[in-house]
Amino acid sequence: MSISGVAVENVKHFVWRSSFPLACLALSLVMTSSAVQSKPTASQTKSNLSSRTTGGAGVSQSVARALPLGTKVANHGFRDRLFKGKLSADVANGEKLLLAGKYAEAQEAFRQGINKNSKDTAAVTGMGLALVLQFKLDAADEKFAQALKLDSKMPMAHVGQALSKLYRLQTSNMNVLQQRNGMLSSAEASCRTALRLDPKLAEAYIVLGQVQKEQGRLNEARSSLSQAIGMDSQYGTAFVQRGLIELKTGDIAQAISDFSEAISLKSSNAAAHYGLGLAYLKQGQLDDAQKSLNTSISLNKNSAPAHIAMGDVYRLQGNRVAAVNEYQKAISIKAESEEAYLRMSDIREMRGDLELALADVRSGLALAPNSVDLHRRAADIALKLEKMDDAMKEYSLVLQYQPGDAAAVKGMTRALVLKAQKDADGAFFLSNNYESAEGLIQQAIQMNPNDMELRLADAKLRAMSGKPVDLTQLGTPTNDAERIAFAEAALAQFKYQEAGQAMQTVIANCTTAEQAFSVGDMALMIRDLDSAEAAYKRASSFGSGEKADSQDVSARATRSLYRVSQARDKAQQELTMAKDLASKKQYPSAIDKFRNAAYLNPRQSQAHLGLAETLEKLFKNKAPSMREAALHYRAYVSLEPNMPEKQQEKFAKKADKCDEIAYKIEQGKPPSKLSAVFAPFGTFASKVENGIKELVK
Repeated sequence: MSISGVAVENVKHFVWRSSFPLACLALSLVMTSSAVQSKPTASQTKSNLSSRTTGGAGVSQSVARALPLGTKVANHGFRDRLFKGKLSADVANGEKLLLAGKYAEAQEAFRQGINKNSKDTAAVTGMGLALVLQFKLDAADEKFAQALKLDSKMPMAHVGQALSKLYRLQTSNMNVLQQRNGMLSSAEASCRTALRLDPKLAEAYIVLGQVQKEQGRLNEARSSLSQAIGMDSQYGTAFVQRGLIELKTGDIAQAISDFSEAISLKSSNAAAHYGLGLAYLKQGQLDDAQKSLNTSISLNKNSAPAHIAMGDVYRLQGNRVAAVNEYQKAISIKAESEEAYLRMSDIREMRGDLELALADVRSGLALAPNSVDLHRRAADIALKLEKMDDAMKEYSLVLQYQPGDAAAVKGMTRALVLKAQKDADGAFFLSNNYESAEGLIQQAIQMNPNDMELRLADAKLRAMSGKPVDLTQLGTPTNDAERIAFAEAALAQFKYQEAGQAMQTVIANCTTAEQAFSVGDMALMIRDLDSAEAAYKRASSFGSGEKADSQDVSARATRSLYRVSQARDKAQQELTMAKDLASKKQYPSAIDKFRNAAYLNPRQSQAHLGLAETLEKLFKNKAPSMREAALHYRAYVSLEPNMPEKQQEKFAKKADKCDEIAYKIEQGKPPSKLSAVFAPFGTFASKVENGIKELVK
């Protein structure tokens, strides 16, 4: 007996992410038995309606295996009936239809039973289950509440309420998503109540495990699923769900064991074959992964996650055309499959087509506007495209959905720094920008106190706001992500040697072309052209990479190195034009060109020197400009390590003098016109200036 097309269509809407937990969960209620195929026996219809622990309606103690989406109903199910006791003809029919996966028809049958007896607890509970499995959550909640009003000790009604709360989290409604933690806590409480009423209710442990998984409590989720398995070792759904959690925790061997056990219980378990394919994929056993995923897809062609996983296999094999085809199949099944959009974006980006990559993400956001992952990816790509405002907008949306999101805070900080370096308002943040960003980063640090990248991002932020920062106080980076963050913070302080050393270590640690390209892209984004060039050259040395064949690697390396060369050429052009404008005393335009040259290639020492000197000439009475000039004088010295000591002292004094002027302006003591006249002549001129002031008095 097969699940009807209607049932498949209903259940497939619950396939949300690559683990499709709720789909398996929904199908765990679609049990199979001889009761589905034949009328209840006389002994079954004569027994009293009771729960396992109370006198009310309940679920039978035996538990059936979950059915994967699109597979056949087992002929040897472990559940004789969904409800125990004497049932009305309408409820018995509704039970039969519900177990067959015909939810709409079951709903109508239970409705007829309620019309004849509004206090029929089995009918009310059954209708709630039929409604929740159709995703009619408000109506389902009404029925579960009604059932509990009739019998407050009805465990399955509590489980139904928990299931409804889980399903509500699959919405794109922001009001619901903002209540995520509270809803998960409430769902957990419902499961706990059900288990207090019936400690052997395996379904309660299954739902509880899913709640804990959504809460990130993976060890507890695994324990709950193990409890369900302990109550019935034939419960295939529990094995599959436990295996998916083990994949997340890195226990791949045990995950393979659980998926294999589920398959041994039922060879046509598509979910188990899918999980096994994921496990092989994680181990790099691509042929075995492809075989398992092919089996899963043959059993259920409407599984978006299985097509996404198959796309991953093809991508790792270097067959990107086939990979994109699988991702598009996933989207045709479930239009809001965010993972498919993200994977296609990866491929476009890998080929160097950032605009098309961003277009893929935008397509996903049109259907899943509240997807945090898609907004974060859109922000990351926009940042690489130097669309700073777009990037900050996307990061802000991520932080609305997930306050304290560490990745978004790091991205936001990077965008603000790059924007400050590029924009005409100079290298320092406006106070409102700084305060807003500082608030976000401090919140993130509180939520992730051991995240050194966040502390380095904060250091970078403070450096760009003109505050002194000692990076040595933050500790030594211990991994490549921290080294890149350290390099960014060092660059913000114009400590090029320290930044270069950190990036050299990261580049040397790359073991695949893809890793080296990622480092190169990051270096190019933060305008560390020397590191970008080194990373791209290392990428080209790998030939065939993990996700690309040698031809792709070579072509991408050539494109990337050309981008570095373009950046250098553009920076040189801007510098040449800046010098020409400065020589003609067109200082405002010269400042813009010097600043852009320094932004395009921060290691271009003459750009820093020209900017500092021009700022000092034009904006002697503006504190921000004087502080910026001081900063660029020091950058110039840092970039010229072979400069004679006297020259170093000269520019160091210039920087100190600019800071002193800025301080006096901030204290309400701006330099006089006489100061501007005599400034070029040094200490003696200062004495002459003071003498003139005394004579005037």
